[in-house]
Amino acid sequence: MSTNADQTSTDVATDARAVATVEQLEQEGDVAADYLEGLLDIAAIDGDLTLDVRAGRAYVSVENDDQDALRLLSDPDTVQALQELTRIAVQTQTGRFSRLILDVGGSRDARQRQLEKLVDRAIARLDEGASQASLPAMSSYERKLIHDIVADRGLVSESYGEGSDRHTVIRRA
Repeated sequence: MSTNADQTSTDVATDARAVATVEQLEQEGDVAADYLEGLLDIAAIDGDLTLDVRAGRAYVSVENDDQDALRLLSDPDTVQALQELTRIAVQTQTGRFSRLILDVGGSRDARQRQLEKLVDRAIARLDEGASQASLPAMSSYERKLIHDIVADRGLVSESYGEGSDRHTVIRRA
């Protein structure tokens, strides 16, 4: 039997992951931009921020005409860490879970190309006779990109595992 306290904690967890409104996502973008502007100022890095709302997520892009200015920040691991810090800042300010996506100097496009190459190598293993090809563990956003790439190539994919071990397996349709 569930207690009221158990139900309340379940309700809070459900509310935290509820679909955000466009207004809430715009607020997330504003909070994220303020946070990132502060970080860029501390690091003495020039960057122009662009905010957008797409597919139920706030997107924040940091751009600079001089690609060298953002080189250190646009490394995929660095972008992932900055994204997590920014999400925490947004969650602290808004009280809501954030699925914000951060792009620094085109890092998302670069990562998309890397993931496409990873899928192509997995498909080559299938072409050589493997019944399935497992990819390394990655974030939910990257797994979503993988699923889209795989579907575009006429194959099927599923995610397996828990937490940081969650990965994608590709098979022929």
